[in-house]
Amino acid sequence: MSRGRDFARTAADSATDVLHPLLVIGRGLRVLASAGRRKWSDTPKDKRGPGLFLGAACVLVVALVPYGPLIALVTLMAAAGWHGRDRTPVKTGPSDAETERLASLYEALVPYFSIPEDPNPLFAHGGEWDRAFSGHVFDDAGRVTRLRIRYPAYFADGELAPRARIEALLHSKSGRGREYRFDWDEEANQLDLSVLEALPTGIAAQRFVTSPGETVLGLTDAGGVQRTLPVAEGEQTRDVPPVIWRTGPRSTEPHLLAVGQPGSGTSTLLRSIALQALHHDGDVLIVEGGGSGEYSCLSGRAGVLAVECGPAGAPATLEWAAHETERRLVATHRAREAGRPLPEDTRRPLWILLDRPSVLTHLAAAEGRPDPLARLQVPLRHGRAAHVTVVVAEQFEHLELLDDAVWQHTRARVVLGSASVQQIADVLGLPPHTTPTAMVPPGRGYARLGTGPVHRVQVPATPDPYDDAAHPAHRQAVRELLPERQARPTAVAEHGTPATPLHIVQPPAQAQGPSIEGREITEVPAETPPARGPWPVGP
Repeated sequence: MSRGRDFARTAADSATDVLHPLLVIGRGLRVLASAGRRKWSDTPKDKRGPGLFLGAACVLVVALVPYGPLIALVTLMAAAGWHGRDRTPVKTGPSDAETERLASLYEALVPYFSIPEDPNPLFAHGGEWDRAFSGHVFDDAGRVTRLRIRYPAYFADGELAPRARIEALLHSKSGRGREYRFDWDEEANQLDLSVLEALPTGIAAQRFVTSPGETVLGLTDAGGVQRTLPVAEGEQTRDVPPVIWRTGPRSTEPHLLAVGQPGSGTSTLLRSIALQALHHDGDVLIVEGGGSGEYSCLSGRAGVLAVECGPAGAPATLEWAAHETERRLVATHRAREAGRPLPEDTRRPLWILLDRPSVLTHLAAAEGRPDPLARLQVPLRHGRAAHVTVVVAEQFEHLELLDDAVWQHTRARVVLGSASVQQIADVLGLPPHTTPTAMVPPGRGYARLGTGPVHRVQVPATPDPYDDAAHPAHRQAVRELLPERQARPTAVAEHGTPATPLHIVQPPAQAQGPSIEGREITEVPAETPPARGPWPVGP
């Protein structure tokens, strides 16, 4: 249906272009007919008879003159075309209000783009703004939406601090409440300012067209990436540019850190990542420090090893994750030494998702117990080779409680919600190329993968399906993506008694949340020689 609507819209536009002369002539004939009716109505009744006689005489003369009817028809069409033309005045330059705004912006930039030693300054008080400004476009309210600024070559455009001052000034002078993009061309000494459209917020969670090892973090601007994905928005399907995070043994950013304010959408991001991981046959382990039940919809689902909400069970869960990472490393190394394919259970991706782990750190410190995040060092350091991916979501107020290993190994970063430029730069390593706004919808922010550029991002709407305050369509979309519930695994393998004992590190049953429900994992036999390889198996 969407393709049919697009085809019909294209056909209508083409027909309008082809029939434009006829439409103009038809509009002119209507104007001439209306003028004739008004003239006839204004003519007194005693003069209508002579007028009709004069008109008939003119028609007779035209009919008798050689080529008279043809000349009359051409004259009529020309008059109709003239009266049917578009009379909207063509704007040839900025209005007085727009000129005043550009002059004010020019004067504000003079202290930053001029020095006393310049004999012919491009920016000077009382100077001509049209020498420095070009390509100016305004909206209906008279505010700048696009502008190209030429600046002198001696301006330090390669330094972040001078750039930030210019961007802050342009943001305040061009109108707050909008998101601006700044493109610096150091080679041509030009700065392009443009107002960005808001990213779509109506795209819900869905099965994205991605390959295993690819995770869609969100949607971004068309010029930021070179790839598009077909997504469904309501009843329509369109191509949008995504921010894709690649994980696995060949990934340069194997782990991710998401930071935001309360309600900024970090839990939404983790739910979206979990659903995509389950779609690609991954195992998911969730540790929720806040204990708010944001991930209860995933508890007991196929592929979900555990959803741990209790502060006492979380350390045991993370300890199991560390042992599982070590087991995978040892099994992988032994298989390579023997020249055999890697075991299937070591090639299955394992996702460890932690939401607000600083709460667990605070509780452990209050009770005198070791920091549970210390057990994350093994998955963070060696998880890439073991197909283990760690995703940590934390709030700005508690970033200092995160372990150094988290900062060192989470090279994929996401910042969601309202944040200052300095806060974004502290997390991403670079300031954003746009001006953050004070009010943003949930899931809106910035993402950076490794040493790449900073992208604007809008996380697909992935609410808790049990949240009655969420949009019903978005909740239903999440329900359709949830795997089937599975029965509690038994201690007996499906294909008979295993040759080696089973080894499952389980946290004790807690009232705060469900304990781990792991898959049976075959323990490495004790008689096997120890691992000899480049992978350390200890923290």
